[in-house]
Amino acid sequence: MRDLKIIFMGTPDFAVATLKKLVEANYNIVGVITAPDKPAGRGQKLNESAVKQYAVSQNLNVLQPTNLKNEDFLNELKALNANLQIVVAFRMLPKVVWQMPKYGTFNLHASLLPNYRGAAPINWAIINGETKTGVSTFFIDEKIDTGDMILQESIAINPEENAGSLHDTLMGIGSQLVLKTVELIQNDSVKTIPQNESSDIKTAYKLNRDNCKINWNESLDTVYNLIRGLSPYPAAWAVLKNGEDTLDIKIYKADKELIPHSKDVGTVVATKKELKVAVKNGYIIIKELKLPGKRTMDVKSLLNGYNFESNAKMM
Repeated sequence: MRDLKIIFMGTPDFAVATLKKLVEANYNIVGVITAPDKPAGRGQKLNESAVKQYAVSQNLNVLQPTNLKNEDFLNELKALNANLQIVVAFRMLPKVVWQMPKYGTFNLHASLLPNYRGAAPINWAIINGETKTGVSTFFIDEKIDTGDMILQESIAINPEENAGSLHDTLMGIGSQLVLKTVELIQNDSVKTIPQNESSDIKTAYKLNRDNCKINWNESLDTVYNLIRGLSPYPAAWAVLKNGEDTLDIKIYKADKELIPHSKDVGTVVATKKELKVAVKNGYIIIKELKLPGKRTMDVKSLLNGYNFESNAKMM
């Protein structure tokens, strides 16, 4: 059995679950690499990453490089004498870093590779209406999420699930998959499989303002999947024209109603209890939303204090 000295690299909550599992399994974590502290809020108070907070609570050695090719950082990394690096929700590594340890550097990715390589795999699986997804571990190489696969586990996606709940499920399954992967490496029993390359591989593009905007001309399912695939973060958005007001609104929660109607696409139908938007083959029933400068609220709270004109429309 190999004597492992592990460096862990990660930043958000998604990575903490895995680091915690490694610590609880008594693996030798010789260093934790995470993002530098960032100023946040009105007071510009320095925010520590979720991984840093947990690592400090466990008295682990934390490094926070701004540049992964910096010579001082590389010397510090070498001095830790690690023989395995584990990456969960971190940035792209330069070759000089990922090829440093004797037993390699592997990554946990929240999709069934080769599909959904890239920045937002959990969101895009839901946006594209997938019925299953999963987690994969693979050895890092020069490109993004293309290395030889070690292990993979799939789960079904609940039709009402949003990105937040799927994130939490995959976080737990992923942490277990990393432990299984480490055991294989420790026992020198890894059998890798090259990823299939084909033209129909789906990509997990970085989310931006353009691809988070709702196109009400799309089908009922397409709009519904976009809303749940972007909830709770960064949230799908649309432009509401209501009388003199033109507002950018965010929609966090919705239901769908498949029903024939003759209303124009984007027409807003508001009653005392319900707010829905006409699409080609039915209605999107909005349940939770946010107006500019306001807090997120359920539709009943909104309808208590906000009036919709008869010609209100979503653009």
